[in-house]
Amino acid sequence: MSLLQDLTKDMVAAMKAKDKETLSVVRMLKAAVTNEQIKLGHDLSDDEANAVLAREYKQRKESLAEFEKAGRDDLVAQMKHELAVVEKYLPAQLSEEEVAALVAETVAAVKAESMKDFGKVMGAIMPKVKGKADGQLVNQLVKKTLQGK
Repeated sequence: MSLLQDLTKDMVAAMKAKDKETLSVVRMLKAAVTNEQIKLGHDLSDDEANAVLAREYKQRKESLAEFEKAGRDDLVAQMKHELAVVEKYLPAQLSEEEVAALVAETVAAVKAESMKDFGKVMGAIMPKVKGKADGQLVNQLVKKTLQGK
């Protein structure tokens, strides 16, 4: 079943359950996926759909951090709920240990020697972890690994 079909099915279920918060998030996700589909002019592949979901997840995560910093507890709770709904559609995320192993493997594969090779390592690893790991985490682990050399 495609992501749009899943979103439509969950939207109907949320309507029937009168779950306005979940319905709102599912509608936003469906609109984002549909807009991307229209922009590209074809049905989205799994990778393209996951990229849209990852972008939506990242936006909400950044908003959550801002709301927490501002002390807006009402919005923090809403954002956590939205994150939980978006997570449901994302592919399983890699653990920090799995990402660290991929970083080490990639550093060895591209023969990175120092921080000068940061871009080369990031360019090689990001396609492997796209949609499966947070870019900031990958960035931190690559820096840590290269600084240790």
